[in-house]
Amino acid sequence: MRKTALLFILTALSGCNAVGPDFSPPASGLPERALAASAKTSAPNPEWWASFRDPTLTALVRDVAQANLDIQTATLRVAESRFQRGVTAAVQFPTLGGDAKVTREQYSKNGILSLMGGLVPGGLDVPPISDHFVGFDASWEIDIWGRVRRSVEAADAQVQVSEDQRRDALLSVMAETARDYIQLRGAQVQIGVLNDNVKVAEGILKLADERQAKGMQSALDTENARSQLEAYRAQIPPLEQQESELINALSFLLDQPPGALKARLGQKRKSLVLAAVPDGVSSELARRRPDIRVAEAQLHAATAQTGVAVASFYPSITLNGQAGLDSLNTNNLLRASSFQWSFGPSVSVPIFEGGKLKNNLDLRETQQQEAALAYRKTVMAAWRDVVNALVALRSEKARYARLSEQVLHARKAAGIARDRYRDGVTEFINVLDAERTALIAEQQQAQSATTLGVNQVQLYKALGGGWEGTFPAAGE
Repeated sequence: MRKTALLFILTALSGCNAVGPDFSPPASGLPERALAASAKTSAPNPEWWASFRDPTLTALVRDVAQANLDIQTATLRVAESRFQRGVTAAVQFPTLGGDAKVTREQYSKNGILSLMGGLVPGGLDVPPISDHFVGFDASWEIDIWGRVRRSVEAADAQVQVSEDQRRDALLSVMAETARDYIQLRGAQVQIGVLNDNVKVAEGILKLADERQAKGMQSALDTENARSQLEAYRAQIPPLEQQESELINALSFLLDQPPGALKARLGQKRKSLVLAAVPDGVSSELARRRPDIRVAEAQLHAATAQTGVAVASFYPSITLNGQAGLDSLNTNNLLRASSFQWSFGPSVSVPIFEGGKLKNNLDLRETQQQEAALAYRKTVMAAWRDVVNALVALRSEKARYARLSEQVLHARKAAGIARDRYRDGVTEFINVLDAERTALIAEQQQAQSATTLGVNQVQLYKALGGGWEGTFPAAGE
């Protein structure tokens, strides 16, 4: 009865509150107002890449999410953290082990047996003894102060860290895929613009040759036309190199050899459709970022480890028990009379460890403070990234609009110059200047369109969008 009561009391004590600090999610420090002047706020589309309305890009992003090596590595790390959590949590439960042994022992005649032999020289003559034992032993640490519970809490937080790091890897790889793809299409558009201008320049050169043959202009105009044509052609190889490098970069993200996607990502002249983005972004959206969630989970783990350090100052109580059959003779080993058992608690109290426990607690508290600062830094960096991405996107949108107007007027001017040249009312140099101006405007417009797409991807990445509700978590 007393043993049962003792067991009940110790078990009840194990459910007491754990010592050490309890974790509570920290305030982000972000203002609750919108990050932009507009009062209109909206969450980014979880499948933001679909906003570009490009089936090839959508397929690439989905393929990368499955094939990318960084994502696969992050998924394995999630599994590792879960296994480690299982190892840590196992300490909460009793341990039970089987034991079987046979020993044969010969006592010394000149040892303690010599005292039992009276005056007989050499003491008693005892033959060798064989002992046979088979049974079980069990032990269970009563987690009164919460040391084990805090350890499990820290392990749970580390699982959360690994899961959010996987989400961060997923977001980063998807954003990199979209950026490379947008830059690839931008390079291809610029190649197309140059090819169009090469055709125009070839036509102008042909016209110049004809006019020179008729004596209507000098060889200088013809050579200038030929020079401009070669200048256009010279700009194509670097863009083709960029195209090849971007295709190889996308192949690498898909764990494929260089050039594997060349047929799939061949020339495409059409620019991407730019998706609409929110004018105002609530500060709440920045908290969706995986890196902020990682920093919060790391702070949680550090707080729990502080609790483990506090609990190490308190006594540890372990229940130990053993039951089995013991006999000097195998003939009666399995009889009821061979049964034996033992049960009782053991208490270990730290008295002096040379400052180890105090230094360990100071270490854990310092690590907790460091994690809190890291969380604050991550939040502030997220806020900065969102604001910068919004500013960059709006600035480039304004630039793109002006460049579009410039292209329209430059093309009209080039057409007028060609017509006036054919009619003999303007100098050939005016045609070359107008065509050169139009080409520069078209190239800048194509580059601006690429920058707009990249800036849009950067905004979605800054908002932490793109993983939530789209792909299953690791292990699902």
